[in-house]
Amino acid sequence: MRSSFYLIGCISVLTVSLVFFGRTSMADSSNDNSAEFDKSKETEEVTKAINNVFGWAVTKDFDLFFNTIADDSDFISVTPYNRVKIGVNDVKQDTSFWANPKFKAIHHEVHDLKIVFSNSGDVAWFYGVLDDINEWNGQPANWENVRWTGVLEKRDGRWRLVQQHLSWAKE
Repeated sequence: MRSSFYLIGCISVLTVSLVFFGRTSMADSSNDNSAEFDKSKETEEVTKAINNVFGWAVTKDFDLFFNTIADDSDFISVTPYNRVKIGVNDVKQDTSFWANPKFKAIHHEVHDLKIVFSNSGDVAWFYGVLDDINEWNGQPANWENVRWTGVLEKRDGRWRLVQQHLSWAKE
């Protein structure tokens, strides 16, 4: 009798193991998007999109800017000046400022950029330190050593910034 329970127990453990490991390997293969997701390529594309968020301003290429951020009401941008822009239409209200000849973007750099991807490969979040060098009416109006975090989503094959937060570190 005891050996029957032992045998039934072993069969049960074996069955559970086969089901568990079978499902795990099936889940792993169904979530394996390595054929679709080239991390190096996507990192390059995300880095380019991140740089376009400020890089467009040097040539005042508004199309590049608005094709890089989410084009809907869900876009969120928090600036170091404690301004919060919600939705692309809120951001578009600033175009007259950037188009003004008194505003001149010179260049930007993102230091210590860290990019992480979701398991699905269609969402990326990042952290970096931004130096945005520009002038207003010939006077420096820079954002230097600004902490910058954000989230990008791949939409219709393009990486779009959907949320960002920029802030100065408090000493």
